[in-house]
Amino acid sequence: MIDWGLSGLADDALLITSELVTNAARTECRRLLTLGVERTGEGSVRISVTDGSRALPVRSLVDDEALGGRGLALVHHLTGRRWGVTPTSDGKTVHAELRLGDTTPSPDFPPYDC
Repeated sequence: MIDWGLSGLADDALLITSELVTNAARTECRRLLTLGVERTGEGSVRISVTDGSRALPVRSLVDDEALGGRGLALVHHLTGRRWGVTPTSDGKTVHAELRLGDTTPSPDFPPYDC
């Protein structure tokens, strides 16, 4: 990302990548797990994780004491709602887009609906 002039997105991109890869690894269908990062325009990057599970990700309702379950809510917030899922013949691809200079957080953070 530094070579693309997008170093301002690095921390959020690292967190989003970690969340998406962790979710994919937890599906226990590891026959297919790929990570993609691409520059999608001036000041934007798309992170995508493909896995071999057809189970769709769900943002969970968690209480303040829960040790986990907030990952997709964070992805939702950090991307300003620019994330989604594309079913594939082998499973699914979860993608998230970050934009440089976009300081508008998702208005419904923390959301708990799908």
